[in-house]
Amino acid sequence: MSFPIRKLLRCLGCFLIIITFPYGSLLQAQDETGRAQNLRVLQEATSIGAGFSQVKDTYLSPFDYTGWGLRILDERLTLRYSKHFSVQQILSADISSTENPAENVNDFGAFVDYFRAYPYRFIDGPAFKLLGGPFAHLLGGFLYNTRNGNNPLSAKVDLDLGASLLLFYTFRLGRLPLTLRYQADLPVGGIFFAPPYGASYYEMFNEGNVSDIVSLNSFHNKFALKNTLTLDIPIRHAALRIGILSSYYRTNAKELQTRIFSNTFTIGWVKEFYIK
Repeated sequence: MSFPIRKLLRCLGCFLIIITFPYGSLLQAQDETGRAQNLRVLQEATSIGAGFSQVKDTYLSPFDYTGWGLRILDERLTLRYSKHFSVQQILSADISSTENPAENVNDFGAFVDYFRAYPYRFIDGPAFKLLGGPFAHLLGGFLYNTRNGNNPLSAKVDLDLGASLLLFYTFRLGRLPLTLRYQADLPVGGIFFAPPYGASYYEMFNEGNVSDIVSLNSFHNKFALKNTLTLDIPIRHAALRIGILSSYYRTNAKELQTRIFSNTFTIGWVKEFYIK
């Protein structure tokens, strides 16, 4: 199965044209006024990405499935929400299509997740920033296997609390200021949907057998880590953002295992606003 590179490039081009069209001279005046008054800084970013995906869910199949995935992210980051804290929220959606080793069965995945963090600004210099703090994360989605008849779908619902780390480094390439950002998000504990081994969705939701479908999670039965590296390149009064997002998700509960890994190249647009 080949990845639709040409279609992806056309989509990326259309995406960049659409999101850059509304920005003009009006935002320039807003930026200059905001800088003069030293107001709060709000960054709005929208990115799309594509890359590699690997999936294993023993509720559906004992094999590893590999293929491609697409992702869209919308981020709002208020860098000076209060005296010491910032606020970050990210809404993302992704889909994937993977195949088994014999290339005769597909797994399709679709997920939506919401992330909200309150990082504390430990270092807030003009060139280097270090932030870290708690976050809450809600994930919902499913994996669908094209071969299974009785139980073709495996649902995923997670609610986590965790810790987030952000590093910003601004430097110059000639006269061009560039901003490099690294972010790591590690869930520490929460609850997630975890049906017992052998349980069917018909029994759970049609017959009401839902007595043991939710589990507490921490490092003993779940490990998830998301790493994001981005580079912002200013263009007029906004910035082009390119990056790499690596996501790892693993659960092991009630004799069932799930592992979802992805590496995604992203491209998008960032705009800064100054607000009261």
